[in-house]
Amino acid sequence: MIKRVLHVVSAMNRGGAETLLMNVYRHIDRGSVQFDFVSHRSEVGHYDEEIESLGGKIYRIPSLGKSGPVNYVKNIMRIISKQDYIAVHAHTDFQSGFPALAAKRMGIRKIVCHAHTNRWEKRGPLYNNIVFPLLRSVIKYSATDLCACSLEAAHFLFGEKLSRSVKILKNGIDVDEYWTSNDDHDYLRKELALSKDVKILGHVGHLSPVKDQSFILKLLKRLLDEGIHAAAVFVGEGPDRQELEEKCRHLDIDGRVFFLGVRADIPQLMNAFDVFVFPSIYEGFGIVTLEAQCAGTACVVAETVPSSTDLGLGLMSFLSLDDDIQIWTDEVKRALGRGAPDKFIIKRRFSQSGYYIRESVPKWLALYGLTN
Repeated sequence: MIKRVLHVVSAMNRGGAETLLMNVYRHIDRGSVQFDFVSHRSEVGHYDEEIESLGGKIYRIPSLGKSGPVNYVKNIMRIISKQDYIAVHAHTDFQSGFPALAAKRMGIRKIVCHAHTNRWEKRGPLYNNIVFPLLRSVIKYSATDLCACSLEAAHFLFGEKLSRSVKILKNGIDVDEYWTSNDDHDYLRKELALSKDVKILGHVGHLSPVKDQSFILKLLKRLLDEGIHAAAVFVGEGPDRQELEEKCRHLDIDGRVFFLGVRADIPQLMNAFDVFVFPSIYEGFGIVTLEAQCAGTACVVAETVPSSTDLGLGLMSFLSLDDDIQIWTDEVKRALGRGAPDKFIIKRRFSQSGYYIRESVPKWLALYGLTN
């Protein structure tokens, strides 16, 4: 009999946590274990079709904010009653206590709350002093297991006391995909009709204030003013796209900036970038920096990205967002001169660091009381 695990997410779009989940899902023995998903969006997610093709089910319900705590818990309980789930795994940060509570009321043996970020947008004293502690207490009461993508994320979501018992589940990726995708470094230049002398600043992420893509536009403007033949490529969608496009026109760089939308060919794109730029205001982990390093691409990132993302390959540079733009410009120019490490060295380092997905899947299954 196939055992099933229910994952509770915002929506299965191409975000960091969702990409991690899919990396795990693709590598489990789905003849023995299946994943189902609760989504809080009515629209189809980027991964939904693949999930259904792999045998998973997707349940759509209103968010906690729309339905209220009581109805929300009832909706989760109704979903749990449809299958004999061995575990419920919540990925909704501070709100994860509510699906955990529903699972507890349904007698689920393994209830996991997972921290994926180390910060939220600034909230007032009401949230910091009352709401967050209350939500944390629901997690503490309901969950049987706590896990996080990094120590920083564990401290943020669970607090100092609870975080001592947190399991760190590293955000593994499929290293082999990046090995077989590096044959054509000009892959993207051909698509965008860019000459070979143009240096591509790549970025993958939700187009939103937290990711601070406008900083990349200022950086590109400075590089162009200094005579560097460069272009910026943004992969992803989000609410800031129109504003970013307007800023491109204002800076007179719109001919050098490309918005590709959501893409499935991330390994090929990472291999095509000359440097990966990631100036996030805050970041739980930053799995995209692993993907860039796996492709051998140099990364210039904000210090808000956890230092544990640096695999010691000589590809990561951490800078403060308070640093002058010229410091970032100079670092990007240095990064453009770095060569890629040998791919066998990259694979060995991923394996040693625990970020090779094939080797981390057993830890996920163990969390549910299973073996591979």
